[in-house]
Amino acid sequence: MTDVEQERAVQKENPLGLLPVGELLRKFAVPSIIAMLVSALYNIVDQFFIGHSVGELGNAATNVAFPLSTSCVSLALLFGIGGASMFNLTMGRGDREKAVYYLGNAAVLLFGCGTLLSVGVLLFLDPLLTFFGSPGNVLAYARTYTGITAFGFPFLILSNGGGHLIRADGSPNYAMVCNISGALINTILDPILIFGFGMGMAGAALATVAGQVFAGFLAFRYLRNCKTVKLRREHLVLRRQYAGRIMSLGAASFFNQIAMMVVQIVMNKSLTYYGALSVYGEAIPLACAGIVSKVGMVFFSVVIGISQGLQPIVSFNYGAGNCARVKQAYSLAIRAGLFISIVAFLMFQIFPRQIISLFGSGSEEYIQFAVSYFRVFLFFTFLNCIQPISSNLFTSIGKPKKGIFLSLTRQILFLLPLILVLPLFIGIDGILYAGPAADFISVAVTVAMVWSELRRMGAGQEPAMR
Repeated sequence: MTDVEQERAVQKENPLGLLPVGELLRKFAVPSIIAMLVSALYNIVDQFFIGHSVGELGNAATNVAFPLSTSCVSLALLFGIGGASMFNLTMGRGDREKAVYYLGNAAVLLFGCGTLLSVGVLLFLDPLLTFFGSPGNVLAYARTYTGITAFGFPFLILSNGGGHLIRADGSPNYAMVCNISGALINTILDPILIFGFGMGMAGAALATVAGQVFAGFLAFRYLRNCKTVKLRREHLVLRRQYAGRIMSLGAASFFNQIAMMVVQIVMNKSLTYYGALSVYGEAIPLACAGIVSKVGMVFFSVVIGISQGLQPIVSFNYGAGNCARVKQAYSLAIRAGLFISIVAFLMFQIFPRQIISLFGSGSEEYIQFAVSYFRVFLFFTFLNCIQPISSNLFTSIGKPKKGIFLSLTRQILFLLPLILVLPLFIGIDGILYAGPAADFISVAVTVAMVWSELRRMGAGQEPAMR
């Protein structure tokens, strides 16, 4: 059997190359969206109960700790998306024996790097929190919260990254169950530990870790008994050729999260500095930005869920040489993302005061800054789905360099310089206006790159790994 005949045979037996694209996108995206939304509850639920028990300083503390959560997500995406993309691309080409090594190496990298991150954070906890922008009156709260949640990092990274591997294996519903179960445990334990046992920040952290450990166990349980392949011990031995390719395809999503972390740190420091020079003070901008960013995560979770649902469809069909299905899937994902983005934009513009009130009360200055943050910083929310979905498109078709570049446009190339420059002229308001300016420019760059790539596919050029 020739290579072409082998590819066609695999395509016929695999639903990724057979079922209607719309049906496949719903099948993979809906569980992924639910899983991402529930995952966002880890932070939202903690923020809600902490806001009502500890107050503004507690909310500020979770924002100080947020870069570490972003670090966990970045590692989960690096090895999870990278491993899933290579698994599906290799399966699409009909090389089942090689594909399973990508799955096994990715799983080992997820848990191993999570363990290293946990140890590093615990060894350098106070210097890290200070570096992340913690004011003196917030440090004790941040130390308590982060010192406990750090123990859950290996399980958080395994469950989040493992979800990508599980979806790639054709079980999106199980990946959803992993995330939902962990978040439910967190939601149930939060009020019990925070209010029932009077544990405050420590209670919120313990509830979070309990959920993460359980979700990580479920992911480990599935990966021991995959549906389409059988993981054996030799597949878990790290090999440079497999680990390197995994990281190259996961690098775009990884750098996007790292860029978000860098921007978050600079943002925290800028909010604290320029807040002290304004009527708001140090803590109010920090607390408000933390709440708004976590609310924004709810919207962004839907977009990322659509992007994750797109990945196995695009990877398999591109590997099988069916570019028409690749373009159709991308078009459907963008349309779904735009609809969600417009709904989120309207919510942020019309109901910012009502949203912020869900996380406890505060002074009029606190409410005023939060409303401005929603309406100004998130003004171009209705376009913000285009960049992450498109970045994942390039990753899914084996073109990590383009994916990495797109992942860096909004955060590093545009937002970071604007956060540093604009406040020099208009104070803390400059931080707010940096958001929409960066969003608009990054979308323009993304549209140009995707248009060029889709035209290349339309010209019938042979798919190639780059």
